[in-house]
Amino acid sequence: MPERLHLAVALDRAGWHPDAWRAPGARPGELLTAGYWTDLVRHAERGLLDFVTIEDRDAYHPDGDPGEGRTDRVRGRLDALLIAARVAPLTSRIGLVPTVVTTTTEPFHVSTQLATLDFVSRGRGGWRAQVAPDAGRPFDEVFADAADHVEVVRRLWDSWEDGAEIRDVATGRFIDRDRLHYIDFAGRHFSVRGPSITPRPPQGQPVVAVLAHARPVYEFAAAHADVVFVTPSGADSARAIAEEVRSLTDRPIKVFADLVVGEAPPGDAQVVNGTPAELADLLTEWQAAGLDGFRLRPAVLPADLLSIVDGLVPELRRRGLFRDSYESATLRGHLGLARPASRYAAVTA
Repeated sequence: MPERLHLAVALDRAGWHPDAWRAPGARPGELLTAGYWTDLVRHAERGLLDFVTIEDRDAYHPDGDPGEGRTDRVRGRLDALLIAARVAPLTSRIGLVPTVVTTTTEPFHVSTQLATLDFVSRGRGGWRAQVAPDAGRPFDEVFADAADHVEVVRRLWDSWEDGAEIRDVATGRFIDRDRLHYIDFAGRHFSVRGPSITPRPPQGQPVVAVLAHARPVYEFAAAHADVVFVTPSGADSARAIAEEVRSLTDRPIKVFADLVVGEAPPGDAQVVNGTPAELADLLTEWQAAGLDGFRLRPAVLPADLLSIVDGLVPELRRRGLFRDSYESATLRGHLGLARPASRYAAVTA
């Protein structure tokens, strides 16, 4: 029996086409409403997808913004992390992975916000760590900053051991102080003592994802991410990239290919627009090249998302390539990633 693949969708405003908001069936008047985003994520959950990612501001576009210079493109957006937190109680199984930019945020706050998302969603939270253009700073320095940022967040998630909360009314003890730890991180870009003000998240470590187009970012993803989104041009390219990424780490890491589904102008990811059977053929071919899954970017929302859920998913299911029901309640469980122990518990054990 063929190995099942993982599927996610990337949600961005009205869709990944710059003019998606003009398309028939688009809902441009609802982009800034909670109901719009809830509907999209519920559609994805109905399709039993592993997770959704939600785009946010200031994202770094290595090939430039295809809508740059236009005044008629949708510009306003809601905060991705707050969207995920709003949708979490209204869904039950699908993973929620908002984009949070490292360049313009503080890791202490990001750690508590993402831990909160993991609590609110009962273990379905994740983070697409993204950098933003920073005038006057070289590329390598921006990613070194991002590496420190992610490391601090991960250490803060571990700073409370499992079981640190006692909540014993009779003795008046709420916390086992011996199970809280200073992280004492001192790097070039951040100095954070800790511990976190939020207990350890349900997953221990919410899933961290990174979009990577080339070697320097592959190295960043291999060192710090659980999932890396890559942009191959074909099966041979997918094989080469997957092998390169995995050669950079001994940790388990999931490699997903990004594809734009629907009619859209060329960009950083390959555009595919065909029947469900044709798309399933392509995914099968690329999966055989060494990929774990795919993050599909609907060109127009909700139309192309519905094509994925109601067309592609049943086709993959007929081929034995996709689940018939959710088999886990957490995002790490969907992806087959073990729940890690706190690094500080290992030190004191």
